[in-house]
Amino acid sequence: MAVDTSTAAELTAEQVQKVLVQPLEAQSAFLAAGPRIIDTAGPLRLPKMGPATSPGWFDENAQITPEVDPTFDEIMLLPSTMQSVKTLTRFSNELARQSVIALDQALRDRIVKDVADTLDKQFLGLAGDGVTKPKGLFVYAGQSLAVDAAVGLDDLLDAEALALGANVNPDALKWVMTSREFIALRKIKAATGSNNYVLQPDPTKSGGYTIFGKPVIVTNHLTDTTGTPNTGNMALVDFSQIVVARDLAPSVKVLDQTFGDYDQQAIRVVARYDVAALNDDAVIELTGITI
Repeated sequence: MAVDTSTAAELTAEQVQKVLVQPLEAQSAFLAAGPRIIDTAGPLRLPKMGPATSPGWFDENAQITPEVDPTFDEIMLLPSTMQSVKTLTRFSNELARQSVIALDQALRDRIVKDVADTLDKQFLGLAGDGVTKPKGLFVYAGQSLAVDAAVGLDDLLDAEALALGANVNPDALKWVMTSREFIALRKIKAATGSNNYVLQPDPTKSGGYTIFGKPVIVTNHLTDTTGTPNTGNMALVDFSQIVVARDLAPSVKVLDQTFGDYDQQAIRVVARYDVAALNDDAVIELTGITI
């Protein structure tokens, strides 16, 4: 069984870290991309610099005018209205007794995958208001590039140009795209009738994909924009400029009596997350991709 329900119906914080939190960070494409993760017990307020001031040049002994009044902004995360990610996995007592595999590991893998998929679909999506659900990547007020055609390598360079124009650190940028867009880019050849592909794998890299020297996160949890016709989306992101607020107390609880009339047990997981961009310019959204 997953745990001894007679002595540990509620997993300890250390057990939750091993069962849920750490595997989740590894399996979720968004969380594994490198955003800043902050554990908090409640609403989180992060100070943020406002617009730049305008220092001037002055002669010796000249009065410095006008005085500079810098402004500040803040980002609010995990408000009390934010909903939780919840999942309930039921299993029979016969399965618990007769399972020929490690039932605790199977349930753990199932829970982690379900929660990771739920987070990725939301964090990489087109919805979310930051009040009841976290904002999706394409809801941020980031820079936008309308492709309005099949995606090409020039579009990727245009996106990088937007990032460089906003003084985003180019070494921290990562591509986020579906396997459909990734393979379409990989199929681009040097010339009509040529068998030479423009994008070649880098033999010096031990694993993963890169395009123009930047890592590629391939995930099919990116959401297409519905319309006539539907269009695809991808992004160029500095994930160090994205912050994830994680409630301090995710819970994993074994319910050994709730479904007693079915002779079943269940594992319930509850966790709360929120996400926001510290620097909107660090998110470049490529939209309107023909699919």
